[in-house]
Amino acid sequence: MRRERILIIDDDPDIRDVLDLSLSEYYTILMASNGKEGLEVAKAKVPDLIITDYNMPIMNGAEFCKHLRRDILLRHLPIIMLTGKGETKDMVVGIESGADDYLVKPFEPETLLARIRMILKRTTRSLDANPLTHLPGNSTIMEEFQNRIDADKPFAVGYADLDKFKIFNDKYGFEHGDEIIRGLARVLVEATQQHCGEEAFVGHVGGDDFVFICADDKADLVSQMVIDNFDKLSPSYYNDEDRQAGFIMGIDRQGNPIKTGLVSVSIGVVSNVNQKISHVAQIGELGAELKKFAKSVGKSNFQRDQRKSNP
Repeated sequence: MRRERILIIDDDPDIRDVLDLSLSEYYTILMASNGKEGLEVAKAKVPDLIITDYNMPIMNGAEFCKHLRRDILLRHLPIIMLTGKGETKDMVVGIESGADDYLVKPFEPETLLARIRMILKRTTRSLDANPLTHLPGNSTIMEEFQNRIDADKPFAVGYADLDKFKIFNDKYGFEHGDEIIRGLARVLVEATQQHCGEEAFVGHVGGDDFVFICADDKADLVSQMVIDNFDKLSPSYYNDEDRQAGFIMGIDRQGNPIKTGLVSVSIGVVSNVNQKISHVAQIGELGAELKKFAKSVGKSNFQRDQRKSNP
């Protein structure tokens, strides 16, 4: 497993040594003695997080932050600024220059470790979030799958996506297509929160594909609420003529004219209650199979895996 890399920028070798001793057990450590050198290391090694002192020769911490934020490939990197006790002005300048957090020296190593873990987790989720819905993306989804497997408690995963969506997109355009994707996202979030509270998770795989994770005994309730609420919402995305007709004309993938009903939602539900789920890929394989079966019905529905593992 890849160890996350932290770049330490400080002109004081003793501080660099202390930070190295505190962090090297958990992270791969990179070093630089000033901001200019730090930029060169950042460009060459692309760390996951940067810890920089404020007062340094050649290029100080604030100047380093400004230069880093102008680099389109590095501007996302989180930065923790170190300042001396009582140097409030330096702290403010550092934050305004682009630092994400700060610590006042001297500090406890445990405090620094807690800050690092929090920022790395927040950054990963921010970068992973789908730009359309702002829901967690694939990296976070895989992490959630693994967490549920490791917890060894009953859980269910719902794979949801839209039916007849391509025909809708072709006629109404991608902008309206984005609206209906956001609509499904809201329906999924509302249903999971209502039935499962804080234990629920909703992720956006991409396009019109979503997943939700909840307690196994809530999965059917969530799925049915998603179907009911989306079917009420779906007609509102069509013009009056198409809404009254209940269908639109389009072209299928072979170029043939086709008449399709309004966009619907299909959900495949995978559970670890009747079978042992031991790895993340297994969830995806079962979910894709169940969702394919759900789509064959031709209207909004959900299909749950009823198979049982061999004893």
